[in-house]
Amino acid sequence: MDLTPGKLNKFLIFKLPSAWISGVRVKKISGTSCEVGVKHKWINQNPFNSLYFAVQAMAAELSTGALVMGHIRESGEKISMLVAQNKAVFTKKATGKIRFVCGDGNLIKDAIAKTISTGEGQTFWMKSIGTNEEGIEVSTFEFEWTIRKK
Repeated sequence: MDLTPGKLNKFLIFKLPSAWISGVRVKKISGTSCEVGVKHKWINQNPFNSLYFAVQAMAAELSTGALVMGHIRESGEKISMLVAQNKAVFTKKATGKIRFVCGDGNLIKDAIAKTISTGEGQTFWMKSIGTNEEGIEVSTFEFEWTIRKK
């Protein structure tokens, strides 16, 4: 996978500036997993002095979407991607440094192969788990991605 944290973070500046301003940053990426971090600050807080849910959603979505982008790029085909649905569960107040990790990169290759061979769109769910500095889960997001050959 030729996507690197540096390339993805530059992408944020120009294509997702609200994520960049909020402090969302890709920390690690491989073919199977992606880690995205964000630190609770004044600019991204809610009225309850914790990380705003939308900032958590941006970080979680990026941890799944970066994997999808990487696999599409690797395929060499023109394939569109879009989030169709998402679900979220919040289990603890998000303060300090929060990291979102998605380890579902293995789901993407099959879906890409199917959409290339059939020309039909494919959907699949990916999960991102957010944990604080103590390793305690603060939120879990699931995204249903749809891909289709252009």
